[in-house]
Amino acid sequence: MKEVLLLKCGEIVLKGLNRKTFEDRLLKNLKRRMAHVADCEITMRQSVVYVEIPDDADADAVMECASRVFGFATISRAAVCPEKTLESVIATAKDYLTPNFAAAKTFKVESKRGDKKFPMTSTEISQHVGGELADLFPDVRPDMHHPDLTVHVEMREKYAFVHAGSVPGAGGMPIGSNGRAALLLSGGIDSPVAGWMMAKRGLELCGIHFFSYPYTSERAKEKVLELGRKLTAWCGRMSVMVVPFTHIQEEIRDKCHEELFTLIMRRFMMRIAERVAVEYGCGALITGESLGQVASQTMPAMAVTGAVCDLPVFRPCIGMDKEEIVTIARKIDTFETSILPYEDCCTVFTPKHPNTKPKMPKILEAESHLDVEALVDEAVKGVEIIHLRNN
Repeated sequence: MKEVLLLKCGEIVLKGLNRKTFEDRLLKNLKRRMAHVADCEITMRQSVVYVEIPDDADADAVMECASRVFGFATISRAAVCPEKTLESVIATAKDYLTPNFAAAKTFKVESKRGDKKFPMTSTEISQHVGGELADLFPDVRPDMHHPDLTVHVEMREKYAFVHAGSVPGAGGMPIGSNGRAALLLSGGIDSPVAGWMMAKRGLELCGIHFFSYPYTSERAKEKVLELGRKLTAWCGRMSVMVVPFTHIQEEIRDKCHEELFTLIMRRFMMRIAERVAVEYGCGALITGESLGQVASQTMPAMAVTGAVCDLPVFRPCIGMDKEEIVTIARKIDTFETSILPYEDCCTVFTPKHPNTKPKMPKILEAESHLDVEALVDEAVKGVEIIHLRNN
């Protein structure tokens, strides 16, 4: 039996004259991602994308791929009726949904008449199909209010479809529809979640990771790259810029007061990230900061670290508590990798008593002992680019 995915578009249906731009981006993303799973025919009509699944394809893999493409509100896996007649709909529902009827005690039928030329209303279709299915499955009684199974009939322009309901899509906006941003990607729980949240808003991501060998190990670097790979399951592709950070940290350790170390280090990170972001066409920075979570994420501390940037800094986790962030990390499959015991550069030379209420004059005085521009230039020149690709 021929199967198809019905992907209903999300908020892009609310767009005005530029709606086609978003739809084109959405289709381009889906076709690129799907090309590595199966040779599906993909078309779009009336804000519904049709993915026709070849007979020799893994339908579950096709469904999984579609569920991770941002821009779709719901996904339905449906059977295509050989003819657009009620007889064909009933026969298809009987064959395709037998396992669903076997697991249910009650059912109802809901119909959508996308083809307004079809000679019956949605209510009439539901009543007729429901009556026939009640005869075919006498052990499953009709229930219009709280059914175990809802049989969906969709009369579209070209075909009629039958399915047992939809599942949520990835939601959000198509990747790339809102530009590109650079994610400061550490080995922790928060930054991959922040990146995923902004990718969901239509941003194409590139990652920036600060690496302090030999204080942090190659396994710590590989952990971050694995987090990047986890994100590509949603983004499709991503480049990670690995920044050599050891010399800067040693200079700060040797020439600045210990309580300011983390703040000055993060100011360097923001300067370098902005330079790299601009070079690679990014219009914003993304961090995993959550207000008050650690000493460097107090409001005064974030004001000090953000002051060195002209690009906007997106902090999607800013109002979330740790449990909320962990819940998303588990959903996107980054949590188990994030908690692997390989430390990143943020844990190197951590002060015992960090300053949580820094004053800018004191920070600037401390930085006057460093050749800031030369250190930033050195780090940017040493960037290693690693391309990651899911599909």
